Amino acid sequence: MYPNLLPLVLGSAAAALLALLLLAVRQPVVRRLALRQVARRRTEAALVVTGSVLGTAIIVGALVVGDTLNFSVRQQAYRTLGPLDERIVATDPAVGRDVTDRLQPLTADPDVDGVLTAQVAQAAAANPRGAGGTVAEPRVLAWQTDLDAAGRFGAAGGDSGLHGPTPLPGQVVLNAPLAHSLHVGSGQMITLYLYGQAVDYRVERVVAQQGLAGAGLGGRQNRDVFLPPGALDAASRAAGTQPLSVTMVSNRGGVETGDRLTDTVTAKVRTALGPDTGRAAVETPKHTVLVEAQRTGDVLGALFLMIGSFSIIAGALLLVNVFVMLAEERKPQLGMLRAVGLKRSRLVGSFTLEGAVYALAATVPGVAIGVGVGWGVALIAAQIFRGWSVDGGGLSIVFAMTPTSLLNGAATGLVIALAAIAATSARISRFNIIAAIREQPAGPGRGPRRRLLVVATALAVLCALAAVPAVARSQAEQTYLLPALAVLCAVPAALRVLPRRAVTSVAAGLVLVWSLTASVLRPRVFDTPSMAVYVILGSLAAFSAVILVSENQQALLRPLRRVMARPTQQGLALRLAAAYPLAKRFRTGSTLVMYTLIALVLVLLTEISGLVNASVGQATRDATAGYTLKLDYNPQAVGGDPLAALRTGPLAAQTAAVTPLLDARGQSTDPGHRTTRPLDTAVVGVPDGAVTGIAFRDRLPGLPDDPAVWQALATHPQYVVVDNFFGSTGGPAGKYFAPGDTLTLTDPGTGRSEQKTIAGVLKSGLAFYPANGNSATVYPVIAGERSVAQQFGADARTAGALVRTAPGVSPEALAGRLQGEYLPASLVASPIASDVHRLFAADTAFFKLMQGFLALGLLIGITGLGVVMVRAVRERRRTIGVLRALGCQARTVERSFLWESGFIALEGVLLGSFLGVLTTWLMYQKSSAFTGLEGGFPIEWGPVLALAGVTLAASLLAALGPARHAARIRPALAVRLSD
Repeated sequence: MYPNLLPLVLGSAAAALLALLLLAVRQPVVRRLALRQVARRRTEAALVVTGSVLGTAIIVGALVVGDTLNFSVRQQAYRTLGPLDERIVATDPAVGRDVTDRLQPLTADPDVDGVLTAQVAQAAAANPRGAGGTVAEPRVLAWQTDLDAAGRFGAAGGDSGLHGPTPLPGQVVLNAPLAHSLHVGSGQMITLYLYGQAVDYRVERVVAQQGLAGAGLGGRQNRDVFLPPGALDAASRAAGTQPLSVTMVSNRGGVETGDRLTDTVTAKVRTALGPDTGRAAVETPKHTVLVEAQRTGDVLGALFLMIGSFSIIAGALLLVNVFVMLAEERKPQLGMLRAVGLKRSRLVGSFTLEGAVYALAATVPGVAIGVGVGWGVALIAAQIFRGWSVDGGGLSIVFAMTPTSLLNGAATGLVIALAAIAATSARISRFNIIAAIREQPAGPGRGPRRRLLVVATALAVLCALAAVPAVARSQAEQTYLLPALAVLCAVPAALRVLPRRAVTSVAAGLVLVWSLTASVLRPRVFDTPSMAVYVILGSLAAFSAVILVSENQQALLRPLRRVMARPTQQGLALRLAAAYPLAKRFRTGSTLVMYTLIALVLVLLTEISGLVNASVGQATRDATAGYTLKLDYNPQAVGGDPLAALRTGPLAAQTAAVTPLLDARGQSTDPGHRTTRPLDTAVVGVPDGAVTGIAFRDRLPGLPDDPAVWQALATHPQYVVVDNFFGSTGGPAGKYFAPGDTLTLTDPGTGRSEQKTIAGVLKSGLAFYPANGNSATVYPVIAGERSVAQQFGADARTAGALVRTAPGVSPEALAGRLQGEYLPASLVASPIASDVHRLFAADTAFFKLMQGFLALGLLIGITGLGVVMVRAVRERRRTIGVLRALGCQARTVERSFLWESGFIALEGVLLGSFLGVLTTWLMYQKSSAFTGLEGGFPIEWGPVLALAGVTLAASLLAALGPARHAARIRPALAVRLSD
């Protein structure tokens, strides 16, 4: 992922390492100081490396997930397209023959590898001799083409996927998905239903779903049968209808390289078609698939990277915390080095070199673990994405990774670690030399210098001025960052007139309030596909809350004063447990931020998952409006009419209402202006007054209720309705269009275009999505029946219906009976409520997957606490010796360390949990990101308490070793020796 960032990231890492290498070569004293410290503290070094490893692993894992998703979508180009780059579809065979004749000269064009013509029709298939009885597949594409020519199609760029002799009369060739569905192999008999008429064929061979052998009209998985010459023509004549004519064009090059010529060849195709351009649809399916692959990989990869960003921040804080503690421990040594002439820059170089050793040691294992994390996420995601579509034909996940992502991840992890170490080293190298040698505490320090005061005040004014238009326009990242930066830059000026604690508390409180309420005041800040805004929001909330708490810990601990003041060993342990976190506020705050950040996001994901689950009932009602089944069938099939049977036939008693739907294939512009390419649409015409109960999220001004919108569709041909996911590009849900916006709807067969106005945005359009295997990339546009018939003419056919079953009738049972009785019509009956529940279950599973990915960040926090405890034992060695010499029990020392770690972990988790619940609730009230979740706001007490309990137990376990080591310290040795 992100090949455009590779030069910058690698260049930054190389420049940093080169600078450090020059420092190590030119300054041998600095080099020896750094390497000696690494060798002395092997346990602590291992813990620091562990934290860096996890940070790198999270970055690499997120990028590998993006690679996997990108590759998985790209496989659709190999499975269902192969050498096919452009597709010209004509509903009239005569037009199809003209298209073939006009495009034949393109075979001599150097940019074209081949032109192939085929006929295709929707069919059904059955294996009456299946092991458990008849096995049927209602959705089959029956192709008629010259297989010898198909084998040569695009051969210069690779295998077409369809080769071998054309089947003889009475024989067919199946692709692997259809053979698998029917449980048949070569030599076995199957029954095909062509236009409703049953014909028996013998399977001549089964071919893999690759290239033309998986060809379709947009589906992710196509079940294809290839007929002998003339079979489809004869069946269509007998039925009094005609198949689609499809002319395929292959660009020069391979499956993906040929895509570069798409625009050039498409222009040549349109020129060659001449007057037939308006009578046939020119499509670029491969380009669409590859663009979707890039978009899907980028969006979902960015989503995991956003979730992992909080863990990366925690890893950086771990490095900062460790080096602050190292500086505290080595303060006398550092003071003496400075006293004998070591420059401050050399001291910074020594710390940076030491940190670079840790960061470099973490790179290779971090990449390896990241690949494993990506593989695990892909394995789980494969189960989730299969159910993430209306038709059940979701994305098939195939694990993949690229060297670009591995290098990006390794270099980014290294750069982040080196930057954190360098910044910390520069800060901790500032100290009073005499106080450091004498091990005296640092003084209060001077107030802000005049230059800093002037610059900071000017920046505060500039940020405040820039924040006004940013907030007014709801610009996502700037709305959060600029006001927070204005407050931060105003702190030096405030310190001139107010005490430090008051200034810090007020500033942190202002940033916290703004970060929590900005989405309420400006709810459109989340109407962006960018993930950065969520990282900024979480970071601002966590850091400001921790600073506010750290500055006021004394007030928070006031209720425990009586217990702490007791003259007992337990009271002493409590006083010791609280004393050091209060004395070392920066150290405590850094560890608290780690816990708070991760807990905040974990709880936020838990709450969103709870919102999704609580909304299932309302979403089902919104999607169904009392309807229970969605029917899709082949209107060209002769024989029984399923709608007539449901209205007046033997099944009439089982139905309460049947609403026929007019269907047509169309193309539309994006009303949200996210892309300039046409969107494939399923145009649905609803009868006048038949559908009034399906609810809308937004309506056109002047339409007071939902029935008024449906009535407007019947009386105003220019009105259409869509759902919130129309033209979705992935990422967080947003509000990109509204009633009153316009789109241009085009009939691809005739080229006729009409401008339509959105009269309403549905709460759920699930009942109108097609069941033909391409529901993920085809969006429904709903209009009045007469409007659709006028624009699309004969291409608009009644091919679906909404059915309301009678009381007491099982939708699933009726669906099974309908599909069995009307298999020749390729009927698919989908229980709408079951589809809603399946999609919501997939959403919930995806949130759990992200929670598992984020749990790595919690591991970093626990590792950080372990490092702090290990370092604390060394730092307090003499103090522990004195306490033990004065009569403090070993058990009390151990208990104080455990309670200290438990106090920090529990406070961080509780603070993060509170912020997570509050942030989700505030966003739920106003943000369009929560559109459609109307089941109320539940607080997920069980998962939140489980998170707190598991985190507390793991933190105590991480502190147990250092606590026991502290309890075993011998007083006589501790007060005499520094180490």
